[in-house]
Amino acid sequence: MTFKNRTLIMSGGSRGIGLAIAKRVAADGANIAICAKTAEPHPKLEGTIYTAAEEIEAAGGTCLPIVCDIRDDASVERAIEQTADRFGGIDILVNNASAISLTPTTMTPMKRFDLMNQVNARGTFSMSRSAHRYLVDSDHAHILNIAPPLDMAPKWFARHTAYTMAKYGMSLCTLGMAEEFRRDAIAVNSLWPMTSIDTAAVRNVLGGDAMAKMSRSPQIMADAAYHVLSKPTDFTGRFLIDEDVLKEAGDWDASRYRRADHDGPLMADFFVDPDTLASSDDEIMEAPGYGS
Repeated sequence: MTFKNRTLIMSGGSRGIGLAIAKRVAADGANIAICAKTAEPHPKLEGTIYTAAEEIEAAGGTCLPIVCDIRDDASVERAIEQTADRFGGIDILVNNASAISLTPTTMTPMKRFDLMNQVNARGTFSMSRSAHRYLVDSDHAHILNIAPPLDMAPKWFARHTAYTMAKYGMSLCTLGMAEEFRRDAIAVNSLWPMTSIDTAAVRNVLGGDAMAKMSRSPQIMADAAYHVLSKPTDFTGRFLIDEDVLKEAGDWDASRYRRADHDGPLMADFFVDPDTLASSDDEIMEAPGYGS
């Protein structure tokens, strides 16, 4: 499988996991459209859609950066149309954009509740709904949601009900659309990291460089996404963990994704059960406060 001349559209993608996935697919010569709000430099966040486009093209792809707010229906429609007009269609959609607030119910303003649900659940639904009319014409149509397995254990809700609801909204899109779009030969899957990933969210929200050291690089998600998106379209409705995907593909080397200055245990990501963590080749600690 090669992605040469295939077209991938992604929500988010200015940095982190999204940019890593875009560059991995771009290396095959793919067309990439990144749809994000960051058009101007941000004091706490690296990169804009334009610097990301430069990196994607340096990796070997062709990139169309689109200023897009996925909470706005007209903005989503414009982004889908611009991508299809520029590249002649759409083969792959990656729903990567996400908002996070790890706050309990009484400390979550409704404005933040709305933001998370509009970006995570509604944004994924909106992008998928709008892209469908082009995906259905592709002979290799995939939707990949950067979303967790649907583990309904109360511990994943108790500390941040609003965030879990919003993130599981993306997972529910996978569950429903995989079956709904099966007749259209559109694969719909979720991919989630086993450990925390060294992204701006981890550094700015979850614990700075100390947490980043205990995280894997975004490249692990990029490599896993590449394998998932390479599969035939009857591979659908799966909730996948990055390390498991790479092991199954025979492409696993734990050392590739660790910080060179940290040889201790890694930190688990949210929504990953202890049995899955135990299968890792690395020592992985459960996130504080989520012990089983």
